[in-house]
Amino acid sequence: MKRNDVIEMFTRLREFNPQPTTELDYTTPFELLVAVILSAQATDVGVNKATRRLYPIANTPQAILDLGEEGFKRHIASIGLFNAKAKNVIATCRILVDQHGGEVPREREALEALPGVGRKTANVILNTAFGEPTIAVDTHIFRVANRTGLAKGKNVREVEDKLLRVVPAEFRQDAHHWLILHGRYVCKARKPDCPTCLIRDLCSYRHKTVGSMPTTPA
Repeated sequence: MKRNDVIEMFTRLREFNPQPTTELDYTTPFELLVAVILSAQATDVGVNKATRRLYPIANTPQAILDLGEEGFKRHIASIGLFNAKAKNVIATCRILVDQHGGEVPREREALEALPGVGRKTANVILNTAFGEPTIAVDTHIFRVANRTGLAKGKNVREVEDKLLRVVPAEFRQDAHHWLILHGRYVCKARKPDCPTCLIRDLCSYRHKTVGSMPTTPA
């Protein structure tokens, strides 16, 4: 995608949604961290249902440790892979209490050392909780970046590195959320909703669905 088209793409996405954010419910970096760990192979809606029951009872590392693994499992049993996720969250809480004073670290290396936290999760925390201009590449962003021609790559790290190069600095802070929401609701995996797409004329996807062009924001 040409640089002018990239600028136009993000300008339109920003006009449509000036303040994008995660759809996971949270009020602290720790709540966000737990929610992101729980969201692997699960929907944000399902995670939010569980955390709305959990966080009024336990929303700090020590409080979750006090629940114990079995007690914690009871609060997240509706989420897929809850057994493995419970082990990771409990182990993460122990590290946070023992090594970080109960606080979520702001350094990538320290975040990625936590059980259940990989590069994508670390990027989400750095971006959403701490305001760093990182871009976490999930399946939605990987799809949108490749389909549109914004940042083609064979794996998520390649796409991430390209996005950091091609997305102008003024858009980089919110690019993650614009792209994930676009992939979730418009540029869907099985049937992209091209007729309603704000950036259809900029996109290089060959198999666009049929329909009239939407009116772009003024």
